[in-house]
Amino acid sequence: MLSIPWSTIDTVLLDMDGTLLDLHYDTYFWTDHVPRRYAEKFGLDPAEAKEQLRARYRRAEGTLDWYSVDYWSNELGMDIAILKEEVDHLIAVHPHVIEFLDAAHAAGKRIVLVTNAHGKAIRIKLEKTKIGGHFDNLICSHDLHLPKEDIEFWGKLQSVEPFNPPHTLLVDDSLPVLRAARDYGIAHLLAVYQPDSKAAAKDVEDFEAIRDFRDVLPGLV
Repeated sequence: MLSIPWSTIDTVLLDMDGTLLDLHYDTYFWTDHVPRRYAEKFGLDPAEAKEQLRARYRRAEGTLDWYSVDYWSNELGMDIAILKEEVDHLIAVHPHVIEFLDAAHAAGKRIVLVTNAHGKAIRIKLEKTKIGGHFDNLICSHDLHLPKEDIEFWGKLQSVEPFNPPHTLLVDDSLPVLRAARDYGIAHLLAVYQPDSKAAAKDVEDFEAIRDFRDVLPGLV
């Protein structure tokens, strides 16, 4: 059972996709919806379209381009924002997220959404879920010109959203992001066992992790 030292935590940094929101939307979008539309547009066999896209995806992994709606629109010759809206019925908030956000606010914690998602994707998701009002601030890594996987991102973040690393909690489903934050000195780190509700639980290596946000409510409420 997790034991979060809430009395020592002032700031809560929260990832969006896979942490607060179900990653199934993004998984389905990139592995099924985009390949289908790509195959239709260019007259490709669906399997060939998926193979071509997998190669392009691999080249962009770990960079800001991977998360950029504009990059993929230019790269693939399709309006990715419109394609995202075609399947926005799949956007969903993970269980007990709102309960947690309300409890953290009531406890006086500063709550900051820190995401690699592109601004256009953020707009679509916040409009669909209505969770934007739960945050004291929202930081998009594209505005800082570095992905969260880069340790230098955290220094840039601290310059625009001051936080005290020993008194900060980060919850994120990305292990490379958590490693970078740990190297920067953020003391309290939590991974997510099941970012995608339709996929199996993931290996979180040596990080503590949550199954859902009920796991971190003890001591907060």
